[in-house]
Amino acid sequence: MERSKLHKRVKDLKVRQNLSQEELAVKAGLSLRTIQRIENGESVPRGDSLRKLSIALQVTPDDLIDWQIQEDKNVVKMLNLSQLGFLAFPILGIVIPLAIWILKKDKTKYVDSVGKSILNFQITWTISLFSFYLLFMLNAILHIGIISMSMFFIILAGLYLYNLYLIIRNTLFINRIVRIQYKPAIKFLN
Repeated sequence: MERSKLHKRVKDLKVRQNLSQEELAVKAGLSLRTIQRIENGESVPRGDSLRKLSIALQVTPDDLIDWQIQEDKNVVKMLNLSQLGFLAFPILGIVIPLAIWILKKDKTKYVDSVGKSILNFQITWTISLFSFYLLFMLNAILHIGIISMSMFFIILAGLYLYNLYLIIRNTLFINRIVRIQYKPAIKFLN
């Protein structure tokens, strides 16, 4: 691994955990000067220093050494298309993208932000869908007559088509500079 990538990874992990160089040195059991050399790219931790540093940063030594953010639009496309699971069962539109997001958010560029956007939308969509089902069932049980059977199928088809439209649209826009948007969505993940 290039030194620049290792020192950037150490800095990034330190910042994410709100640690100063002094705090990281104490937590890792290393000298402040050693931490400074590592962060400045002047030295690469090996052996025991690497192990102590990885424990302090709560990652494995392999994660610390091999880490690099790659720009892979195919992963982002796969993340987008994974939402199609909603066609089989609505919850799959959340579970499959969630699994990909968790595995790839720190390793592939754009996966974190796109994944959060997708998950926020899919959770909102699923809540809307189940709320609509509940409303229709209450309507049928209480004989209120607010929603007819034809209206039910029209709204249901509209919800599914809108979700499908956004998935296809955003998958096509991945290769362009156009920003991927999933709206409306409640921000469950920031």
